[in-house]
Amino acid sequence: MSRICLARCRAAVVALSATIFLQHSMAAQSAKPASAPTVYVKAGHLFDATSDNFRDNVILVVEGERIARIASAAQIAIASGATVVDLSQAWVLPGLIDCHTHLEARADKYDPINEVKDTPFMGGFNGVVNASKTLQAGFTSVRDVGSQPFFAVDLRRAIDEGYIPGPRVVASGPALSITGGHGDMNGFAPAVSNLMYPDERDFAIVDGPEQVRHAVREQIKYGVDVIKILATGGVLSQGDKPGAEQLTYDEMKMAVDEAHRTGRKVAAHAHGTEGIKDAVRAGVDSIEHGSLIDAEGIEMMKAHGTYLVADIYNDDYILGKAVEFGLPKENVEKEKTVGRLQRENFAKAVAAGVKIAFGTDAGVYPHGDNAKQFHYMVKFGMTPAGAIRAATSGAADLIDRAGNVGTLEAGKYADLIAVTANPLDHVEALEHVSFVMKGGKVYKDELAAAKGSRP
Repeated sequence: MSRICLARCRAAVVALSATIFLQHSMAAQSAKPASAPTVYVKAGHLFDATSDNFRDNVILVVEGERIARIASAAQIAIASGATVVDLSQAWVLPGLIDCHTHLEARADKYDPINEVKDTPFMGGFNGVVNASKTLQAGFTSVRDVGSQPFFAVDLRRAIDEGYIPGPRVVASGPALSITGGHGDMNGFAPAVSNLMYPDERDFAIVDGPEQVRHAVREQIKYGVDVIKILATGGVLSQGDKPGAEQLTYDEMKMAVDEAHRTGRKVAAHAHGTEGIKDAVRAGVDSIEHGSLIDAEGIEMMKAHGTYLVADIYNDDYILGKAVEFGLPKENVEKEKTVGRLQRENFAKAVAAGVKIAFGTDAGVYPHGDNAKQFHYMVKFGMTPAGAIRAATSGAADLIDRAGNVGTLEAGKYADLIAVTANPLDHVEALEHVSFVMKGGKVYKDELAAAKGSRP
């Protein structure tokens, strides 16, 4: 091609590009952005989680995904023909938050051999089902604290993109464990253990501060929101003891320093007394389980502002139904050892004023039953309002999402639920949620369905 032809071609391309750019610019200038739809939510009784009381006859003005205004019904005029959600006979609360879930796990599969038989795809299928069940139960946000790499990150993305229904997910990667610890493949021949999840070992099995540093950075690279560490042994693992410290203080401190440097928080699985205290000294943001905490540990948590996330419901399930589903005898005996003590020590922590966030270990028991824990939180020392705030404003603070969720206030996401009885009188009312809205979209409305069925 001659230089003249080449020059003419280049000029034509430039001209065409300029024309296309101009057309797009003019179209963008002439197009008016679609206004967010406005929805008026009539709340007969509103618990906004900024106090311990309900307000009566309140209207929430929802524009798109967020709450634009909240005021008494007398202060807001609803335009004729406007979209109205009538919850005037219900008790309305913020969407609930569970800070300790495993959305890929099934509570009817406990035998460790299932980890050898199932492919990672099974966890994905489980996650789709479990996310839907969790949302339908009124939990509009969760923190997933331990799954295969990087299930929770992908699930978060799929839900955020609207591809599948589910709660907002704060995602961790596989929990950081020592070799032979609570997160390792114990009880199998070396060939089986090494073949199972070779990638997971790179991310989750750590021995020494430098391996911890690498694992935390690796997980952040792949998009996690929170780092989960295993400070002590556990109940549902093989060959270790719940009370035994596993990660050292230096290893935990490295995890905290690396995570906090990038704005991530650290959740520490910790049943054992000394492991809890070393985790608190290291600066973790929450102690998960906390079963064998002592008086010194309680005082340390209170002084450091460390949250306790105690799964005090699932003891019933583990010692009941889980046995039917093949939970090994070793795990049953470990649960018998720590279950009662966990509840007693939870009561002591509540009485001492330790910050409490709602977390259930969903996946150990069936997803969707999350709200069954409220009964036990009240039984072991919390007021109903305190337990609800632990699952709303307190939980939002722990997961670092208080600017968007956890309370019903102007500017925050329109994540709200409704029940048909006052949960301050009977907290078990939260075990059956009749209405769920997340981001201004209604995902469940049994109240409207009931009205439609009346003659």
